Amino acid sequence: MSSIKDPGPAAVPRPYDTAARPPLRDLTVIDLSRLVAGNMLSLMLADFGAEVVKVERPGRGDTLRDWTDGGQPLYWKVYARNKKSLTLDYKTPAGKEVLTRLAAQADVLIESFRPGVMERLGLGPETLLAINPRLVYVRVSGWGQTGPYRNRPGFGSLIEAMSGFAAKTGFADKPPIMPNMALADMVAGIQGAYAVMVALRVAADTGKGQVVDVSLLEPLFATLGPDVAIARVTGRAPSRVGNRTSISAPRNIYPTRDGAWVALSASTQDMCVRLFRAIGRADMIDDPRFRTNSDRLDHADEIDRVVGGFIATMDLADALGFFEAAEVTVGPVYDAAQIIHDPHVIGRGVVVEMEDRDVGALPMHGIAPRLSETPGAIRTPAPDLSQHTDEILERLGYDAQARRRLAEEKVS
Repeated sequence: MSSIKDPGPAAVPRPYDTAARPPLRDLTVIDLSRLVAGNMLSLMLADFGAEVVKVERPGRGDTLRDWTDGGQPLYWKVYARNKKSLTLDYKTPAGKEVLTRLAAQADVLIESFRPGVMERLGLGPETLLAINPRLVYVRVSGWGQTGPYRNRPGFGSLIEAMSGFAAKTGFADKPPIMPNMALADMVAGIQGAYAVMVALRVAADTGKGQVVDVSLLEPLFATLGPDVAIARVTGRAPSRVGNRTSISAPRNIYPTRDGAWVALSASTQDMCVRLFRAIGRADMIDDPRFRTNSDRLDHADEIDRVVGGFIATMDLADALGFFEAAEVTVGPVYDAAQIIHDPHVIGRGVVVEMEDRDVGALPMHGIAPRLSETPGAIRTPAPDLSQHTDEILERLGYDAQARRRLAEEKVS
């Protein structure tokens, strides 16, 4: 299915829900991180009401602002929603004082520097936890705060390669493949948000904060299943099998007559029997080559020829309708321009169209996960650089003259 130009929003873009009162609204988060992992972590908290203060470099801001498409910082617009921007050079004594005051009132601090940087600035965990014993101090790095690689740069691409993800992704006759997105960062951010909530629960019970060590390596590695156990027990590591899986068959992506693609997974015995009957090949059910899952894994090429040949006779819409009626698990392969027009995506609000002063309407992912009684909300757009600096400094006790002096000295 070739990419199509997105014709624009299907409905009038919605305004931001500034009156919403999500459940984490009493939580204050200082986010010193840059790029993806920290921003994903703080977004999970911000979407559920936390006041996330992005502490950015004066005149420059978070590196995520530099990732532009079509001349717009779209990563920033999506992953900095619900956040505030404070510009601050906390390497200076005056800036360090501001950050210390802010940390004294905060619940969570997130940083993504190499191990030791915050200590050299006099802003490490020991210092800030002495000021605010309830603080949850989150350290996001490529390799973690311990181990022989702790001081290495840790971009997600290196982690996606080393973790085993790339080695098992792609086709057997092609090189390993890394994802063309910040997968390791995103997974680390989501796990980091979970860890923060655990630490906050402990702080609420005991009055004690703690350090949360989030590496990019371990969260992604943990998503790969029992691969190391498989390698130990069988003597062979899971390998690249394209769109198949080493767990069950059939499972693949098949082309349709009109040039589109469908994904099919018959990962249980009942589903496989249903599939064979639906395509008029009930004879395969008791065929020794296809009788059990192990048999089918050994003869996946033969199954793909049969199933793929059947699907290739139909256009996408007909194939989807046919298999839906037969209750066989098949779905379309979409690109980013197509998914927003799917009726389920529209009906469930997976994508929301938000007002945007630059492009009119900006589609982005809705709030997930969904809580029935205390849902999150998209309350504010991503902030301009330094948009909330005066507001936050005033709250910390800096009067107009002091704020002006900080600005003149390029501290804020």
